Amino acid sequence: MTQTTHFSIEFFPPQTDAGVEKLRATRAQLAQLRPDFFSVTYGAGGSTQERTFDTVFEIQHEGLEAAPHLSCIGSTRESIRAILKRYQDKGIRRIVALRGDLPSGVVDPGELRYANELVEFIRAETGNWFTIEVAAYPEYHPQARSPQSDLAAFKRKVDAGADSAITQYFYNVDAYLHFRDECEALGIAVPIVPGIMPIVSFSKLARFSDACGAEIPRWMRRKFESFGDDTDSVKAFGLDVVTDLAARLIEEGAPGLHFYCMNQAGPTSTIVERLGLS
Repeated sequence: MTQTTHFSIEFFPPQTDAGVEKLRATRAQLAQLRPDFFSVTYGAGGSTQERTFDTVFEIQHEGLEAAPHLSCIGSTRESIRAILKRYQDKGIRRIVALRGDLPSGVVDPGELRYANELVEFIRAETGNWFTIEVAAYPEYHPQARSPQSDLAAFKRKVDAGADSAITQYFYNVDAYLHFRDECEALGIAVPIVPGIMPIVSFSKLARFSDACGAEIPRWMRRKFESFGDDTDSVKAFGLDVVTDLAARLIEEGAPGLHFYCMNQAGPTSTIVERLGLS
């Protein structure tokens, strides 16, 4: 593999003191791989806002680049303006701009309803201060009316000023390649970075994938099911599958990789080292 392939790693904000300590240890191990940046997720309606701030600023204090997620659904322009100002004051230069999901029980979608409106707002407020990442869905967003409408929504985000995109995770390389070709045909020229989900527990992955619309190919699902409670075999097969997936994506010219590490260092470290990226 080439040494010039860029990659980044995503965390979620810990909810407990023990989780904070665990993430610090995870981050110390993953920082040795020298990723381009660490992104930090942001709960529905900003429900983990302060924990996101704490994690982002701690990463930055360690001399690493942090990219906070920022969702707009259920928020006001004034609240988003305040968050942008806070990040600017701290010297944060990269944001992952998302629509997000409404918190349970909340009806009002807020003043900005879609990610393209958030991107446009960030540009209007801060100019080119931030590198803006947005989301992309090679297997299409589960709420999209059609593949064409999903591509149109993605194009609106790019036209609003996004610099690049990070995809939902997937295990079908052809889905990514087809999506990339469709984007090129529409004149979308920003880098589209594949999201990579290491596999540690198949049961958890299956539940998550069913909820978010990511397909687990039948051959993979049957193989994992055949292992039953043999966790060592699940982990070993998962590492092989995801390493092969990432290697093929690099060979096909993917502009980088974004790892959803689920706050665990081991699987991502192993895959990155197998690929020769560290």
